[in-house]
Amino acid sequence: MADIGSGEIDPVPTRGEDSPRSSPGTIPQTGGLAPGGSVAVIGAGIIGICVAANLVEAGYAVTVYDRTGVCEETSSGNAAAFAFPDPLPLAHKGMLKKLPRWLMDPLGPLSIPPAYLPKLAPWLIRFLRAGDPRKFDASLTAQAGLMRLAQAEWAGLAARAGAENMVGHDGAIDLYEGEAEFKASLPGWAARDRFGIPYEHVSGARLAELQPGLSPRFTHGTFMPTWKTVSDPKLFGKAIWAYAERRGARFEKRTVVDARPVAEGDRRHVELAFADGEHMRADNAVLCAGAWSHIHAARFGDRIPLETERGYNTTLPPGAFDLRRHLTFVGHGFVVSPLVTGLRVGGAVELAGLDRPPNYARSRAMLEKAKQFLPGLKTEGGREWMGFRPSLPDSLPVIGRARSAPGVFYAFGHGHLGLTQAAATGRLVRDLVCGAGSAINLAPFSPQRF
Repeated sequence: MADIGSGEIDPVPTRGEDSPRSSPGTIPQTGGLAPGGSVAVIGAGIIGICVAANLVEAGYAVTVYDRTGVCEETSSGNAAAFAFPDPLPLAHKGMLKKLPRWLMDPLGPLSIPPAYLPKLAPWLIRFLRAGDPRKFDASLTAQAGLMRLAQAEWAGLAARAGAENMVGHDGAIDLYEGEAEFKASLPGWAARDRFGIPYEHVSGARLAELQPGLSPRFTHGTFMPTWKTVSDPKLFGKAIWAYAERRGARFEKRTVVDARPVAEGDRRHVELAFADGEHMRADNAVLCAGAWSHIHAARFGDRIPLETERGYNTTLPPGAFDLRRHLTFVGHGFVVSPLVTGLRVGGAVELAGLDRPPNYARSRAMLEKAKQFLPGLKTEGGREWMGFRPSLPDSLPVIGRARSAPGVFYAFGHGHLGLTQAAATGRLVRDLVCGAGSAINLAPFSPQRF
């Protein structure tokens, strides 16, 4: 994840010299002169990797920069989900009603450290406004359109990368404790009806068939057959990158500390500055730096109200439970996901910025609940993790062009849906860089909408 050495974040030193360095100048062309020129992609998470894959397919010379590696940070520890049937913005998913109760529990589904609340207040106000029913239709329509595109684009990109066998098609279940919790979910399912999203409400024997071994406290569920999971998000991301690399994309492990537009006569470039003091110029740049993206965007004239949702999980060894498919414990704000590398218990939201140390009591609290909800779950030998979700108050990502730099493009702020929407985002950025027509209306995702 690229970061920036302003007063807000200390630059992270480059770790080693694993990648070949180019000499100062423009990003080197690979595989011949690309007709679209050179593109620097800042950030090698799943969004950046999919952007790179799409651009290199279109004939651009692409170099991806990241301080750690390909899908080594937030993209390595997510819930491994292609959540195509889940377009509801967070502010509309019953969260506002649950907010007071959740905030009373420091280890519950949503936590805000009191000391961070003053800094968070402007974002939180925007989030609450996003829950206005008058804004529901526009946000839902935009998200549903992006989800439809994501489903199609992932099918294509995974096939081209030879990674289809890493995608599971077992669906997912939202689980409810009792009739009241189930009925409270129905408006959200009715909203999905408008977009033809398939689902099945289940209980009794059908629920037990879909997932044996559940605690009897979960009396109802909703099965989503078009939900998919990847075998392991880190391994899947690396498979997509391997394809992009075969097509000519390059990776450099370097920390980007600054990015600015520069002009030489009629020509415009983007100049990147690295932690080691070197500089590099590219014809275009795409900012995919996750939770750090808003810091770079400010240098291009765009003030983006991005906040960091810190997510926690524990990955248990393979065989910890006979998990048939992805499960969401709706009233508790966390999920359990099947991976080839184990079983992942995680989720929840901690709005606490980038600098506070991790509070792994949150991951342990989810694991303890999972043991109650899945009797027989073996909780020994788990690996704890915390990552940063880049989230915007309306739950829609930023996909578009920078205000003051025509050659700079944004692709960040996907919140819980980065993996799900990455292939679609890569396609949309490719079309922007090429100057082609967009597959969907990009106005709801504009960087200038704030």
